[in-house]
Amino acid sequence: QVPLVESGGGLVQAGGSLRLSCVASRNIGRINIMAWYRQAPGKQRELVAAIAADGSTNYADSVKGRFTISRDNADNTVYLQMDSLKPEDTGVYYCNVDAGQIWSRVNYWGQGTQVTVSS
Repeated sequence: QVPLVESGGGLVQAGGSLRLSCVASRNIGRINIMAWYRQAPGKQRELVAAIAADGSTNYADSVKGRFTISRDNADNTVYLQMDSLKPEDTGVYYCNVDAGQIWSRVNYWGQGTQVTVSS
């Protein structure tokens, strides 16, 4: 068993869509923030989108209006709906979860899923 299991990556043409999923193990405790990061070839890992337990969200400027992050607390799952994909969106996408009580929080990373957007 691993803390986070990602799925949904793949190859898509520019303008297409993909939906990433990340299922968190129920034994990691209370989940606070769930987020998606990505790392493009030769670049640093960057935050793409994040969602808090109350549903509030934050997006990188580069994906606003195109990506939507959501979470299903009952299923311990976070999603990233990616529409109008661009070649610049290519990279490895990582799920990230901040869990635990305020006095004992732990940060978890998914294994990463490749997203490739062709021209």
